[in-house]
Amino acid sequence: MKPTSEQRITLHGFNNLTKTLSFNRYDICYTKTKEERKAYIEYINEQYNAVRLTNILKTVSEIIGAHVLNIAKQDYIPQGASVTLLVSEGPVVEVPSESWDESPGPLPEGVVMQLDKSHITVHTYPEYHPSEGISTFRADIDVSTCGEISPLKALNYLIHSFDTDIMAIDYRVRGFTRDINGNKLFIDHDINSIQNYIPEEVKNVYQMIDVNVYQEHIFHTKCKLKAFDLSNYLFGYSKEALTPQEQQEITERLQKEMDEIYYGKNIPHSD
Repeated sequence: MKPTSEQRITLHGFNNLTKTLSFNRYDICYTKTKEERKAYIEYINEQYNAVRLTNILKTVSEIIGAHVLNIAKQDYIPQGASVTLLVSEGPVVEVPSESWDESPGPLPEGVVMQLDKSHITVHTYPEYHPSEGISTFRADIDVSTCGEISPLKALNYLIHSFDTDIMAIDYRVRGFTRDINGNKLFIDHDINSIQNYIPEEVKNVYQMIDVNVYQEHIFHTKCKLKAFDLSNYLFGYSKEALTPQEQQEITERLQKEMDEIYYGKNIPHSD
């Protein structure tokens, strides 16, 4: 039995359900030379350093109404960064009724919730292919909360915080809580798809796949950008600097890389 926005169930004690949102995003780039790869890594390290990532996670905390208790952050050499926020319950007792609705969250304000024993983390992973000129940047963000509303309300803001070619989004509800009669509740809100928390203008530009296990309260959505302009994937120059044959070869490499990430498997080279 699950409550809706019109039906609230009185719980016995604290809401012990744990809701975890995992947001993985990828940026793909063509870097032909060692100098271009180095410049791309330096750009990523500057754009997504620990300070900026901390600010993003602080805003996530504000959106879900959390108090930040502790921040641990680190920039790594030669590349990458990590930030972890430990957060505690918010200052209000009542959760707004709109927090039960399946809809995109705010950018970035307007949702308040109670939290306890919760955390938010981000790790970045810049890397490159050893021989084919492909560089990728992956950022993994996890928002794990205890309380009544879902961390999915922060998803809209996270999507808008990064330039993203591919997204893989997971949401899972774990554990159980009890009503005043002792009956277990394994989920406390309706959810049909993670896509309901993504704005229409975002969904319109991505190819999307859902893989959901409703009986286990596991939801997964993958997104790949539909439009492709080669100039957006060349670091430091435009496609006009390339011959038509070079443009075609690089386009095929980039699209193969995106398809492999999106479908989660290696694709053999075409003859």
